[in-house]
Amino acid sequence: MNRRFFLKSGGIALASVGLVGASPSFLQRVAAAQGLQAGSSGGRRKTLIAIFQRGAVDGLNMVVPHGEKNYYALRPSIAVAQPGKGAAGESAVDLDGFFGLHPALAGFKPMWDAKRLAIVHAAGSPDNTRSHFDAQDYMEAGTPGVKSTPDGWLNRYLQARLDPKASPFRGVSMTQNLPRVMQGRAPALAISNLNDFSIRAGQSSQSVQGGFEDIYEQAAGDALQGTGKETFEAIAFLKQVNPAQYKPENGAQYPRTQFGNSLLQIAQLVKAGVGLEVAFTDVGGWDTHVNEGGARGQLALRLTEFGNGINALYTDLGARRMDDVVILTMSEFGRTVRENGNRGTDHGHANAMFIIGGATRGGKVYGQWPGLDTDKLYDGRDLALTTDFRDVFGEVAQKHLGNADLKKVFPGYATSAAKFRGVLG
Repeated sequence: MNRRFFLKSGGIALASVGLVGASPSFLQRVAAAQGLQAGSSGGRRKTLIAIFQRGAVDGLNMVVPHGEKNYYALRPSIAVAQPGKGAAGESAVDLDGFFGLHPALAGFKPMWDAKRLAIVHAAGSPDNTRSHFDAQDYMEAGTPGVKSTPDGWLNRYLQARLDPKASPFRGVSMTQNLPRVMQGRAPALAISNLNDFSIRAGQSSQSVQGGFEDIYEQAAGDALQGTGKETFEAIAFLKQVNPAQYKPENGAQYPRTQFGNSLLQIAQLVKAGVGLEVAFTDVGGWDTHVNEGGARGQLALRLTEFGNGINALYTDLGARRMDDVVILTMSEFGRTVRENGNRGTDHGHANAMFIIGGATRGGKVYGQWPGLDTDKLYDGRDLALTTDFRDVFGEVAQKHLGNADLKKVFPGYATSAAKFRGVLG
C-alpha cells in the first residue's frame, strides 16, 4: 500500500483508555473541541453505536406479540409461550401486556423499566426484495431499491457535518472491512482488533498489521505534516497502553466472542474521549430456515450472545455516559409469520428495532401494529411494514446527533420530523 495514501487517508489504530502523562497535541485539540479531557467521563459529545444483525433476525420471536392469537396459530412449534405459561425461563418477558421479549433477552427488561429502551416494531425497508445482499445494501445505503448509491447513510451523515478539526476517530467500524454504511467521502476507519492494531484505512486499502514504526521512519516530506503527523502522534501515544489491560466497569461481562470483543472495544473508544461520533459493528447467524427453535434452540443461542453483549456495553458505559450514547439495532428484513416445514422461518418483510440510551423515550413499543390476520399480512405471508427504517434512522440522526439536513443523509426520500415515531426526546 502506498505510504502517502495511508497517511492521507487517516488510517490509524487505537490502543486503549487509562491514558497517563501529557497528551500530545492531537488529543489536546480533540479534547479542546469537545470541552473535556481525554480519557475522562465528562463532556457532552453524542455518540451513535449502530449494530447490524446480518441474516434477517426473526423479529416476531425477538419481540413477541404474545397478545396476538395468530402468532401461536401460525407457529405451533417455534412460538415463545405467553408470559407465565411456559416452563421456567421459557416464557416471553412481558413488556406491556401485548408484546414481550424473548426470554434470552430478559436482561433488557431493567432497561425497559428504566425507560432507557424503546422498540419500533413492523419497521424496515419498503423494498420487497428477499435477497440478503440487496436488502443489506439498501439498508446501509439508505436508498431502498437503488443500487447505484455510491455511499452509505452513516458516511453521508458525516459528510453533512464535516468538521476540519474532527478527530480521525470520528467514524469507526469494528469490522474486518469498512462496511457499506460507512463508505463514502468522509473519513472513516475499520479496525478489526485493537490488540494487534489491524486496520483498514478505506475501501480500496490493504490490511495493515503492525509496522507503523517502519512506515513512520520511511515517510518523508509533507506526508508527516498536518493529519499525517497527528496520525502517528496518536499512535505513538496510545500504543503506550496495552488494550489487553482494559477492565470493563460496573461488573460488565462481555461475551467472549467476536461480537462481544467488538462491543468491548467500542466502549474503550467511547471512554478514551478521542472524538468518536459514530461506531458500527455487526453480528451474523440469523438466517434460521431450519430448526429455529422457540424459547430454546438456535435463535435463542444467537439472542443470548446479542443480548449479553449489549447489556455488557450498557453496563460498562454506565448511566452517565449512556446519557450521550444511543445504541441502534437493525436487520435487513424480518421472517415469515408462518413457520415452514423445517420448523424454521423464511425470508420475510418488516422487523423490530431496538433503541437504547440517550434521550430515548423508553418503556414503549412504537409504530403501528398491523396485526397477523391473513388479510393484514404482506403478500399473505409476512409482517406488514408500517415504519420506514429511514424515519427511525433520521430521528436518531437529527435528534441525537444533531443533523437537521436529512435530505443529504437520505437523498430522494422526504423524511421529516412529522414521520418520526417520537422515540427520542
